Amino acid sequence: MSVAIDLKGKKAIVFGIANDKSIAWHIAKRLNDAGCRIAASYQERTEQFSLPLMKELNNPIFAKCDVVSDELLDSFFAKVKEEFGEVDFLVHSIAFAKREHLQGKFMEINRRGYQVAHEVSAYSLAELTRRVAPMMKNKGSIIAMTYLGSEKAVPGYNIMGVAKAALESSVRYLACDLGERQIRVNAISAGPIATLAASGIANFSDMLLNYVAKAPLKRNITADEVADCALFLCSDLSKAITGQVIYVDAGYSIMGT
Repeated sequence: MSVAIDLKGKKAIVFGIANDKSIAWHIAKRLNDAGCRIAASYQERTEQFSLPLMKELNNPIFAKCDVVSDELLDSFFAKVKEEFGEVDFLVHSIAFAKREHLQGKFMEINRRGYQVAHEVSAYSLAELTRRVAPMMKNKGSIIAMTYLGSEKAVPGYNIMGVAKAALESSVRYLACDLGERQIRVNAISAGPIATLAASGIANFSDMLLNYVAKAPLKRNITADEVADCALFLCSDLSKAITGQVIYVDAGYSIMGT
């Protein structure tokens, strides 16, 4: 028996839509198709790819935003507040590190590279949560995207793995902060997917092949499967789940080798 998830009347803010391969895009589309209205941010460098996608959503709002710019954050959330009033969901699908820090040895990263990766990939979750909390309804849901490199040393993932570890810890502390309002905060740890962000990881194609060889389901995952999990986490079916990292990785993370 299938269960239809109805999000009519709900509103979500989605950060991280770069193009049609983005996990954030697949999540936004899945929420939209369930009846949720979307507020999406985009960056200038991906504008030509992300803006055309807005035509596929039902009456979205969208604006340029960068999580390292207070000015752009202020204007984005002011627009959301004016248009939406209240918000039910926040999707954080943002990560960045310089390409040269996603190869070679982790110990070679410089101070600024470390700071940039953490500011964009981890601290931004707390920043966005603080801004959205005043307009978020009780029983809301916040979702962040992470990866197994947060707890295992994945060659080439380097500083991003360290930043994702900070992100996952942030999820737990934010879940504690917001629990009394019944706002849930969780992370989805997805297997490797060929996205724009993934293109910067050295030997990414080998990573995909390794997953197929070792994952119990003997296959890679799709962005739509991650979006299905996000839809679940935005629904009342997950109302007792918070502070968790949920793996959507064909079972790869359970294996010992």
